[in-house]
Amino acid sequence: MEASSAIPELTPTPGRNGTKRRHRRQLVRGLAGARPAGREIYEPIMSEYVDKQNIIEENRAHEKDTGSGEVQIALLTARIAHLTEHLKTHRKDFHSRRGLLMMTARRRKLLDYLKRKNLEGYQALVQKLGLRR
Repeated sequence: MEASSAIPELTPTPGRNGTKRRHRRQLVRGLAGARPAGREIYEPIMSEYVDKQNIIEENRAHEKDTGSGEVQIALLTARIAHLTEHLKTHRKDFHSRRGLLMMTARRRKLLDYLKRKNLEGYQALVQKLGLRR
């Protein structure tokens, strides 16, 4: 089935000032489930850009380590880098900007914790990830 045949034909109706307008109900019901031409289906920003498994393997302390501070910081750094690139092209995406600020704050807290508990590990991780600290 073609994409154009999935979108039903809408009949215009007269508006207040003589112009032809579509009924809202017809528009909503007619296009429910159909995708408008030229528009892509929403996909999460992070879906294919961050390879979590490789990041975990590179930063884990032992074989079963998936959630230590070092791993969390490395994952957040990759997500922050990707979201920063997204915001360079979509400057008015304020919802993503808020998410970026929350991620950087979370990474900052994890870095502060790591610095208190393991200074050598902190310095090695900052050097490895190329963070400004």
